[in-house]
Amino acid sequence: MQSSNLPFLVWYKTMFLLSATKKGFSSKEIQRQLGLKRYEPVWAMVHKLRKAMGNRDARYTLEGMMEMDEAFFTIEASEHDHKTQKAGKGSKTKANVMVLAESTVLEDIDTGETERQCRYFKAKVLDSHKSKSIDDTLQEAISEEETIVFTDKSTSYVNISDYVDIHLTEKSSDKTTKETLKWVHIAISNAKRNFNGNYHKIKRKYLQLYLNEFVYKLNRRYFGDKLFDRLVIASITGL
Repeated sequence: MQSSNLPFLVWYKTMFLLSATKKGFSSKEIQRQLGLKRYEPVWAMVHKLRKAMGNRDARYTLEGMMEMDEAFFTIEASEHDHKTQKAGKGSKTKANVMVLAESTVLEDIDTGETERQCRYFKAKVLDSHKSKSIDDTLQEAISEEETIVFTDKSTSYVNISDYVDIHLTEKSSDKTTKETLKWVHIAISNAKRNFNGNYHKIKRKYLQLYLNEFVYKLNRRYFGDKLFDRLVIASITGL
């Protein structure tokens, strides 16, 4: 809240609004809900809170069994795209995002049937499609515990086995999407639906902040009313 001209009560109410729903809250909607005249301070405040959410989740790593895949998120075309005439004003482009899900396999003692459950997620905007960017993202996300990673057979994943105990791959298919990489694709689908329904324009340099908010809430999906308290703590310690 340092250097902000907005009253503490405005910050407090904003944290409540952000934590009151699983869906995203645009800065424009928060400005309307709180009856504030200027948009820019609200926009800056909301992005500071999203940064705090990301900083909080960055403290934790994933372990055990994980699913990993990439997704392309629609973003506003950059000034560079406009200048090179690759895109017109108001046009869209894509940003590559790595999504990881910490999943475990549970077996029913009576029937022997297995079911994959999911615990925590991470999402990171990639600098490029090259394997180094993917390798660096994976190393930041995982702990030093024994790790098993499931992916498709992308050629960008050639070095993953160097950083984990076991790297299992399957050719991309409907079965892979629905079973092996089930939780990753559920998260990707929900995130895209969330963004499309709440935000009209997302620039690449701010995409990570929107992902921070989505993943922060997803990782605390069972917190209920305690999510507000957690966000207050994250805001105090992680801005």
